[in-house]
Amino acid sequence: MVSSALESNASSMLNPERQLPDSEDSRRVVIIVVAIVAAVAIAALFYVLMRSSWGNPPQPTLEGAFRAGSPEFAQYQPRIVLDPTPPEAYESKQALGGIVMTLQTVARNFTGKTLTGLEITGYVVDHQGQPIRERSVIVVPVKQPELENNRGVAVLVMLDGMTDKDDRANVKMVVTGFKFQ
Repeated sequence: MVSSALESNASSMLNPERQLPDSEDSRRVVIIVVAIVAAVAIAALFYVLMRSSWGNPPQPTLEGAFRAGSPEFAQYQPRIVLDPTPPEAYESKQALGGIVMTLQTVARNFTGKTLTGLEITGYVVDHQGQPIRERSVIVVPVKQPELENNRGVAVLVMLDGMTDKDDRANVKMVVTGFKFQ
């Protein structure tokens, strides 16, 4: 009896196929657990990245520009004409259900000077005139290096993150800052 037990023990040691199913099952379990952990980690990373892009991104500002309240702004701002007023607006739905409004106008320089900086802000407003969404863009020098007198430049502002429930009554674009040569 001892010899038969030794033979079966020796045959199991020499025959690795008898122990393989247990090790295959444990490897399979480890692979499945690692795959699930990796999938959860990747999903969490995408969620964090998407969530950070849903917030309001920081607005660009034109450094050293004349702004509302300065005498130069009051003098020259009426001579920077946005045509047409109100701007043309296009609405489109995003795949995830949000709405994007694209505002389009042409900024024309009738100041008698060359603009080296131009900042324009686009708004979607409700029926009370309060902004729902707004975004500033720097047209000059980002889109082109300067805007000479009696010239124009196309301006596009994309406003996203709106829903069908938002009270979108009107759109507007205004010059919020400019610099001269």
